[in-house]
Amino acid sequence: MKKYDLIVIGTGSGMNYVNSIIDSNPELKIAVIDKDEPGGICLTRGCIPSKLLLYPAELVRELETAPLFGIKLEIKDIDFRMIMERMRRRIEEDIDMIRGGLTESTYLDYYPEAAEFISPYTLKVGEETLHSKMIFLCTGSKPAIPPVKGLEETGYLTSDTVLELEECPKSLAILGGSYIGAEYGHFFSAMGAEVTVIGRNAHFLPQEEPEISELARIKMSEYMKIITNHEAVKVRKENNGQKTVIAKDITSGEEIKVTVDEILVATGRVSNTDILHPEKAEIKTDTHGWILVDEYLETSQPNIWAFGDANGKYLLKHAGNYESGIVYLNAIMKEKVKVDYHAVPHAVFSYPEIAGVGMSEQEAIKEYGKDRIVMGFKLFEDTAKGAAMEARGYFVKVILDGKEDKILGAHIIGPHASVLIHQIIPLMYTASRSTDPIIHSMTIHPSLSEVVTGAFYSRLSPEHYHHVMKHLGLED
Repeated sequence: MKKYDLIVIGTGSGMNYVNSIIDSNPELKIAVIDKDEPGGICLTRGCIPSKLLLYPAELVRELETAPLFGIKLEIKDIDFRMIMERMRRRIEEDIDMIRGGLTESTYLDYYPEAAEFISPYTLKVGEETLHSKMIFLCTGSKPAIPPVKGLEETGYLTSDTVLELEECPKSLAILGGSYIGAEYGHFFSAMGAEVTVIGRNAHFLPQEEPEISELARIKMSEYMKIITNHEAVKVRKENNGQKTVIAKDITSGEEIKVTVDEILVATGRVSNTDILHPEKAEIKTDTHGWILVDEYLETSQPNIWAFGDANGKYLLKHAGNYESGIVYLNAIMKEKVKVDYHAVPHAVFSYPEIAGVGMSEQEAIKEYGKDRIVMGFKLFEDTAKGAAMEARGYFVKVILDGKEDKILGAHIIGPHASVLIHQIIPLMYTASRSTDPIIHSMTIHPSLSEVVTGAFYSRLSPEHYHHVMKHLGLED
């Protein structure tokens, strides 16, 4: 048995503070374990590769708007293979660099193997048995595969295996109408595929505000077919090699058939704890296998900490990075810092982009009461830059505590939403969360940032705001 002072399982966010730990105490014995290519899900098959693909798709969409401005363009060819190879080359370069650093380090032992608990604080890793009284679990997640009849026999892609494609399918069915489905629907349709998204929820992108979901559905339906409230019940392979998805309307029970060249399963992600077996270490998990942690990110087993996808709180790289800092302070620096999720931002890199931070409207009403909530609202087209861009129908929604003038949440759909939201995020990490810095500062004119500033000048009651949404055709 090999004994260590610290074992880190996972080379994504789990590695964020390892160098700091080594610098402060180079005598510590550290083991780093990862069954996959090093770098974590974000680098190897998540955020980074998908964004390397989505930028070319964004260029295609932008070029398609050229006629609005009197510019005639023709896209003669899209080199799908080159786009995929560029993505893989960039990722492989980073993976190789990280692997080299881990392999050559004299300050830690690197195990490119699967880890499995065999008892508290003790792991089986390949042929080795490792023991440590301090363990960081940053074990990531994996694609969720729904129990659809015939799916395994017919074959399918996931957000992992889609990165291996050499040719763009002529037609594609995406099972799942959430972030992954929206982003890959955007990508493949821009590459020339005929895309059909099938979601079981009544709303496309159901995690977003309902009116943003509806606008996203309207805008994205211009380049792909979006079917909601349908659950895939059966998949079969046709004689010509194509694949047919049979989906049932959840309300009426009526069935539809979608025949395509390929199927992409994008129904979310699940825990990796079936590999880790935390129960053998007396580490508690929830009913879905996510590792339970307290407000300090410590598991039920003292000095074993779980963060990133492993605890299932927020499956976002930036959330994992934030949590890694909390674990560093609590486990290594011996502080007592509670995790704070009041303003976790997110973005959907679809076309249009979507971004949000903090509370939804319904969460704010539940906590503060409807009479206390006011809404800030601004259309992109009502700013000089938005009008110049022909950014029609897009908007910023801000949710405020009207009594204390405190920012509770914000939601944006439109060009550069993932950038614009950062005018608001830092304010939500101040003690007061006051609107004053935006209202009393200067915003460059004419810049797109004015759409955010403008939303803070508008103060609508929830009733008035939803009257506006009805007028825009985003609510019944």
